[in-house]
Amino acid sequence: MKPKNNESNNKSKNKASKVLENPSKAILKRINVLFFVIFALFLLLVGRLYQMQIADRTFYEKKMETSGSMSRITEGSARGQIYDASGTALVSNQAVQTINFTRSNTITAAEMRKIAIKLVTVIPDSVKTDSITTRDKKDFFLAKPSNLAKVQARLKTADTYDKKTGEKLSESDLYAKYVKKVTAAEINYDANTELAAKLFKRMNATSNFATTIIASGQFSAEQQATIAENERSLSGIAVGTTWDRDYADTTLRSILGTVTSEKTGIPAEDLAAYLKKGYSRNDRVGTSYLEKGYEDVLHGKNAVKEVKVNKDGKVTGTQTITKGEKGKNIKLTIDSKFQQGVQNILKNNFATLEAEGYGEYSAGAYAVVMNPQTGAIYAMGGIDHDLETGAITDDALGTIQNVFTPGSVVKMGTISAGWENNVLSGNQVLNDQPIQIQGSQPKESWFTNGQITPISAVQALEYSSNTYMIQTALDILGQPYQTNMTIYTSKLADSFKKIRKTYAEYGLGAATGLDIPGESDGFMGTDETAANYLDESFGQYDNYTPLQLAQYAATIANGGKRVAPHIVAGIYGNTTDGGLGALEQTITGKTLNTVDISTDDVSLLQQGMYQVTHGDSMATGKNIMEGASVNISAKTGTSETYVSNGNGGLVYTSVNNVVAYAPSEKPQIAIGVMVPNTIIKDGGVTTHANQYITRDIVNLYNSLYGFK
Repeated sequence: MKPKNNESNNKSKNKASKVLENPSKAILKRINVLFFVIFALFLLLVGRLYQMQIADRTFYEKKMETSGSMSRITEGSARGQIYDASGTALVSNQAVQTINFTRSNTITAAEMRKIAIKLVTVIPDSVKTDSITTRDKKDFFLAKPSNLAKVQARLKTADTYDKKTGEKLSESDLYAKYVKKVTAAEINYDANTELAAKLFKRMNATSNFATTIIASGQFSAEQQATIAENERSLSGIAVGTTWDRDYADTTLRSILGTVTSEKTGIPAEDLAAYLKKGYSRNDRVGTSYLEKGYEDVLHGKNAVKEVKVNKDGKVTGTQTITKGEKGKNIKLTIDSKFQQGVQNILKNNFATLEAEGYGEYSAGAYAVVMNPQTGAIYAMGGIDHDLETGAITDDALGTIQNVFTPGSVVKMGTISAGWENNVLSGNQVLNDQPIQIQGSQPKESWFTNGQITPISAVQALEYSSNTYMIQTALDILGQPYQTNMTIYTSKLADSFKKIRKTYAEYGLGAATGLDIPGESDGFMGTDETAANYLDESFGQYDNYTPLQLAQYAATIANGGKRVAPHIVAGIYGNTTDGGLGALEQTITGKTLNTVDISTDDVSLLQQGMYQVTHGDSMATGKNIMEGASVNISAKTGTSETYVSNGNGGLVYTSVNNVVAYAPSEKPQIAIGVMVPNTIIKDGGVTTHANQYITRDIVNLYNSLYGFK
């Protein structure tokens, strides 16, 4: 039996041995396959190299010669122009000769230095008067190779290595050390050398392939010829043209705004936003008012070019990607003839006011005229009176930025607040009477004389009743008037908000929506006492702008819609010579809100304003209709103030205002007038200049255009 068992065991061993040998053979086979794949790939690589270096060598050599980098450069275009309503240019572009520098990608600092020195001898009187720093002077000094070598020799070997890491310093770090080694004596330049340093500064700041203006002025034919003859030694220099903004001598100058220079470029605070729009850093942009408000329209479309450079840095081609285009033009809603007429009216009436002894402490006079239906502004008249010198200057900007107390012109707003808060109903009658609050002096209307007189809402406007407004305000506060009452203040802040909310529906104390930046929202007092709350109800606390008064008048005139005022009438294209082209877009005033009162209530306000100018002997605005060519509806306001007399004392003055519209039957213009700080004489006598200004403006408009 043993032999049989041995045979069986041997077979099992042989079988196991075969099983153990199989994994090794499998691995060996895989290695062989991998080696074969690598060998095949190697043959492919060798074949590809043979094809590129031998078979197709000529093709790839040509490709190498033409390969390189692509750079994009942007060139600005002329800005659009601004015209008045009649098509007269108020802002245009004036061509200016320039010396331009276009930087190649191969020019060195030493070469730019030589060009700057030579150019100064050609145009010494036309170099831009840039400021220059000590660092700028040192950069100019080091641009000369021999100077750089001399300064480099002043560094010890150890100074060229990082003391912590032991590694050699970068070129920028080394250059910073070179700058420190330049002495003051070495940059003590004469006048011509300093001019050359200024030119170098501009040239060195120019990006590759970009063009920078380094000088401007009127260059003689001889200077231009010299530059042309020295083309090689003045590499990148050429005579060109640019534009400067030319602003007409107009009373609107302050509203037109300004633009930056090419040197200033885009202001830092606006840079990110403009770069997203495709602007370049040195693009000239509007910085204020009209120029800024319509920047996107006035700014030309930049030309974009692509410059191709081969491996040796040589330019092999230039392609225009985007063609440059002059900016669009804009036409204003304001006719210069009417604007100047309004300005003359202000000056003439102010002169009379001064002659009558009212104007010594007045800050000037302001008037805004607008279309109550469309929001188009027809005039922004303003004069500033210098209290020290007595000088009178144009101040159109004051119509949107200067704020004054409005006085009784707010009373339509106060009555509206009564309606909105359900404390007045329609033409409700209240007793005009002296208001005696505990611990305070009595507050009364100018015509009361201690009497109790029942008057309606319309009569409250006609006679300008203060006490009607105070009682309305007390009712909004939830504390109806009682003689010698105490005012509780728990609801005072909320009641201030209620009245101001209604005022804001008319534009008082709110942004008017003007289409250019820079307007004031008015001044809202923060000392919300009971006394100030009552004063607020008849216009003796918060302050507003002349534009806000005009929008307020327009809102009543058109039936309760607050329309955003706009100074631009339309956007226009260009003619072939860059002038005013065809109309492309009309600008219209947006309706911002509707006052939350009924049409019947609006009619009551209109009746009240009509009675102010057409009522009985106590009507407060009857002077407006003296010599008026059409019916005018208005509300006058006289806000009492005190101003310094310059010697530590106070002078009793008033702000004399008007809100008006005309003709009364079919309003076509709305007006806001403010004449601040006129002297109040004994017996409370004050000027009526505000009323005469209003009448004269209406008559002027009618004489120029006629009411339709």
